[in-house]
Amino acid sequence: MQAVILAAGRGTRMEELTTAVPKPMLLVDGKTLLEHKLDALPDDIQEVVLIVGHLSDVIKSHYKGTYRGRTFIHVEQTELNGTAGALWAAKDVLKDRFLVLNGDDIFTTEDLTRCAEESGSWKLLVQQMPEMHRAGSVELDENANIVGIIEGDSGTGPGLASTNMFALDTRLFSQPLIPKQEGSLEYGLPQTVIVAAKTLGIKLEPIFTSDWIQINAPADLTRATEILKKTKK
Repeated sequence: MQAVILAAGRGTRMEELTTAVPKPMLLVDGKTLLEHKLDALPDDIQEVVLIVGHLSDVIKSHYKGTYRGRTFIHVEQTELNGTAGALWAAKDVLKDRFLVLNGDDIFTTEDLTRCAEESGSWKLLVQQMPEMHRAGSVELDENANIVGIIEGDSGTGPGLASTNMFALDTRLFSQPLIPKQEGSLEYGLPQTVIVAAKTLGIKLEPIFTSDWIQINAPADLTRATEILKKTKK
């Protein structure tokens, strides 16, 4: 099984922190955000596909060859056309099943292992949130399968949030890219996966967590460090 890490974005909400350093290379608790993900990957993942773009040389020079026995493939996203566009840039090097992770958020090995378990379905890591704000809102059907992911500002109410950590396979690439919204030049991975799962008759299964650490703004780096230090005690 492979893992794809989406690390091409500019991270504009991190302000001046990403002027000279790409967002996945920012430090939390003494490790880069990218390293947190690499360390959390299940043992059966031996190949990591890094989708790079903004300041790509910084990532490529730091993560090359092997890391703890895992090999790297670097894929340039020459056109920043959304998260689905980023994944499609790697379709020629993906072989069967793979995890897709954002280059900034932090996950646990336990959650990634549960997502990687083979079941024939696709999976999405989700978390119940007391306040949704701009997290993608996950909709479930009567069988608790995912049938929708609504993006946008959902306000301060509670909801079930998408972490954008998917377990997918190459059947996805038989389907068209779907824009984030009508008229958008960016293709969204949530939107593309939802439509593809319905068309292909593949279940999109929620995997519930309470350990997702989302990194959106500079203050989140401090918050994440505090959370990780508490979990070590």
